[in-house]
Amino acid sequence: MSADNTLRGSLSTLAFERRGFTELRGGNLGVRIATTDAERDAAQALRYRVFYEEMGARADERTARTRRDVDDFDEVADHLLVIDHAISSGAKGVVGTYRLLQGEAAAKVGRFYTASEYDISRLTEFPGRLLEVGRSCVDPAYRGRAAMQLLWRGIASYIFLHRIDVLFGCASLPGTDPDQMRDELTYLYHNHLAPPALRISALPERRVEMLRTDPNTLDHRRCLARLPPLIKGYLRLGGYVGDGAVIDDQFNTLDVAVLVKSELLADKYYRHYERRLRDALD
Repeated sequence: MSADNTLRGSLSTLAFERRGFTELRGGNLGVRIATTDAERDAAQALRYRVFYEEMGARADERTARTRRDVDDFDEVADHLLVIDHAISSGAKGVVGTYRLLQGEAAAKVGRFYTASEYDISRLTEFPGRLLEVGRSCVDPAYRGRAAMQLLWRGIASYIFLHRIDVLFGCASLPGTDPDQMRDELTYLYHNHLAPPALRISALPERRVEMLRTDPNTLDHRRCLARLPPLIKGYLRLGGYVGDGAVIDDQFNTLDVAVLVKSELLADKYYRHYERRLRDALD
């Protein structure tokens, strides 16, 4: 490639980035970053309905009064939204959400959310850009393939635009009894444990051992079927889990750390965004 073409490519990419994250569409559904307080509030209201009303999370006084799931990270994070335009193109149409927290944003709070459950020093010392994902939920009426595919496409676009190197966060299994999930935890540990360079570990005071039964006796098909769709999605992308699980009594879940080297996700959609970049510049 000539120097002129290289320069043009660099300037073109920068020009595309300045235009920001544009909405991706699939029929009536679209995915984009929240741009207003009303849209962020709609995401927090959806999180409350799913986490507290449906999944049995324990609400404190403020959460119960406001009927919103809110914490210190919301103010500095980006909120990825799935919107049903048949309802509304704004806050009233929010039917899915995922919270995205970059390293610079986490520094404003002083930590990543995951650090409350895991020692993430191996990641924070990693020579690359980090993206923490969490608070994922979809309205029950939209828990089909379309909404989840849009969320993954949205995350891939975000990674592509922001040059993210590693995506990580906490994903949840239902309930707080590890023995009810002993086969699934053992399966994850035995087959998908992160390599040493990325292997974050549960904090000692919160650690629950994942290797809880003989891995040679597991029915892998059954274990996969019982895993939540979000965790299966990470695994399909070649993702890993950290060492140790954590009981989250507030949210009535058993958490595992998940990590994906972002090129595995970005490559899946790379040609799609390469076409978008080319179209934007024509």
